[in-house]
Amino acid sequence: MYAHPVAESYCAALRDRVVQALASARHEVDVLDLYTDGFEAALSRQERLDYHDERLNTHGIERHVDLVRKCEVLVFVYPTWWYGLPAIMKGWLDRVWVPGVAFTLPQRDAPIRGLLPNIVRIVGVTTSGSPHWWLVLMGNPGRRTITRGVRALCHHSCRTRWLQHYNIDRSTDSSRAAFLERVSRELARL
Repeated sequence: MYAHPVAESYCAALRDRVVQALASARHEVDVLDLYTDGFEAALSRQERLDYHDERLNTHGIERHVDLVRKCEVLVFVYPTWWYGLPAIMKGWLDRVWVPGVAFTLPQRDAPIRGLLPNIVRIVGVTTSGSPHWWLVLMGNPGRRTITRGVRALCHHSCRTRWLQHYNIDRSTDSSRAAFLERVSRELARL
């Protein structure tokens, strides 16, 4: 899962490293590039009306649903903006992780129940302009969304890994190269 509007971005280099590392570990890799694919992030009026109808709520996003239902490892690569996910990635979660695909709706006081036991690993790879301590102070909503919210709908023993290059606005060629190498090492181990 990839989201960045600039083809020459550092995030694109991170995406490429993720793909190379997973392929070298003999994983089959499907890349969802939300900007290149022209993914429409906003729920339409009709999609919201159909949201709870499991016969209708995947209309137009079938490819995305099929990929989510078959993958074992889900890797998110994106820049952290305003402490969280870019709008297009949040919109992807809103539109694809719907009732009947990612979870069942709660009955009475019970919590929702996840429907994606096929996903056993989730990895977040991101950059942020802020230092680590500042994101901790802000509650690191992007990390929480992925490592807690998304994970809760996956296999009960799903493991997560978080890789973040902090202070990207003040980074150096060597710090960016070191982070690329770290991403390669971590993903090759999966």
